Amino acid sequence: MGGLREVAAPFVVPGPPGVAIRTRVKHLSGTDEMVLRLVGGHLGTLAARDLKARCAAGLEHDGEAWAQRKRALTPECSSRWAGSVTKASHDQWALARRGQLAHIKSLQAGIAMISHRLSLPVGAKGGKRAPGGYRSRREWHAKSRRLRVLEDRLQAVRADWEAGRVRVARGGKRLLNTRHHLQQAQLSEAGWRERWQAERRFLQADGESGKRYGNETLRVTPDGEVSLKLPAPLARLANASHGRYVLAGRVSFAHRGEQWAGRVAAGRAVAYRIHEDTDRGRWYLTASWTNSPTPTLPLAAARVHGMLSVDTNADHLAAWHLDPHGNPTGAPLRFGYDLSGTTAHRDAQVRHALTRLLHFAQRHHLAVAIEDLDFTAETTREKHGRRTRFRKLISGMPVARLRARLVSMAAELGIPIVAVDPAYTSRWGAQHWHKPLTTPSRKPTRHDTAAVAIGRRALGHPIRRRAAPPPHDRSDRAGHRTVQARPGSPGREGPRPRVPGPRTRSVPPDAERTRATRTSNTVRDVRSDQEWVQDPLPITEEERLISELET
Repeated sequence: MGGLREVAAPFVVPGPPGVAIRTRVKHLSGTDEMVLRLVGGHLGTLAARDLKARCAAGLEHDGEAWAQRKRALTPECSSRWAGSVTKASHDQWALARRGQLAHIKSLQAGIAMISHRLSLPVGAKGGKRAPGGYRSRREWHAKSRRLRVLEDRLQAVRADWEAGRVRVARGGKRLLNTRHHLQQAQLSEAGWRERWQAERRFLQADGESGKRYGNETLRVTPDGEVSLKLPAPLARLANASHGRYVLAGRVSFAHRGEQWAGRVAAGRAVAYRIHEDTDRGRWYLTASWTNSPTPTLPLAAARVHGMLSVDTNADHLAAWHLDPHGNPTGAPLRFGYDLSGTTAHRDAQVRHALTRLLHFAQRHHLAVAIEDLDFTAETTREKHGRRTRFRKLISGMPVARLRARLVSMAAELGIPIVAVDPAYTSRWGAQHWHKPLTTPSRKPTRHDTAAVAIGRRALGHPIRRRAAPPPHDRSDRAGHRTVQARPGSPGREGPRPRVPGPRTRSVPPDAERTRATRTSNTVRDVRSDQEWVQDPLPITEEERLISELET
């Protein structure tokens, strides 16, 4: 047990920091689409220029440099558009910077694993915590060459990190590389060009609290009218006062529409983004805002009614309902999803499984316990070697997307989420709970027992179940030890206190005490008009002394 790592304490997950909803902009005229493309293309050019300036500044960038970038863009658009463009460039640079750091950590993990395996003899067996040596001399030689490649990559990325250089592309590197593989992507050059231009457009504006409808640049009224402030070079296209252009189409938000309407009516900040889906030929409007910080529910309050514990897997969610004492209730639950197909299909499958899970928790007034999974160190191919199936299994689990979806949907329903450390849940769950939960009509899987272990850890109970009660009339009546004691109860694992008197039937009771308290078995039939009252039992010498001492 000395080699086990320390298990972190469970905690209640805070709610999502922001909300984003999307709707389609319908009934746009040809002029509306032309204006949107012109404005988006003009602002996209300014955004590309500003991103280049931000990347060139690197680590030397400060508040004064930010103000200079904004002043340089203002004459060609407006101060509000310039603020949105510069903020987007800064966020994109910061995102690339975080990705660069993640790449460095991945390279370091791969180099450490290869170095460890190269230091072992060829064919050396590994253990549960670390793999052994490589299987053959040929594989050892190939991995030694790969080690040099990874070290060169790490050196180059570290140099970029220290210098503050990042490599970003407006429109996305994946779509940029697709230009060289049009046949595999089943795209024509014109189709790719249309998609590339749509991705590089810039039509997004940050909200401002206290302004009319929460946004002066991209404004959406409560009745769905969409208007935007035109940049100075395109002011001639305005069809409304103050250099604004009003779209012919109206919008309405089906999801969280009441929240959006409340913010708009109160003049609170709402950010908007307009983008085009070239495959469908549609335009969409996305509204987003930040939530005010709310106090997190105490962990003790989340445990009051029990827990719906969830074990995340590659193709399903294994769940079990646990009462406040950590006992599994009912049958195990399974919410499946299929992660094959397009990104939209996978996202819909995850949302459907989470919807069923949260509706069950809402009906039974339960909190949801889930593992705080992080596979950033597990996805490197150097750790698991030839276990390609296992690597594909880990990489295919929608951990980040499922976590974000679960927190957002649970906050909407008012269901608390408790995150627990995933250490040893599968192993200990199968060890302590597989046999007692197995019945002739139910055979729980390893994922079901892991869900029980997750729930008990979230409730503050140890995963190990208590011993079964003794048989009848051996020490105590059956059921004495089935009640779960609290983890902080003193002496919960100690021996039970000794009860005075005989322990089993084989030992006869005290003869003197029996004779003193024994009454006659003779029944006297006494008939009288008085009411029948049971005679008191004779008082023994011991009881008389005790009564005298008490008085």
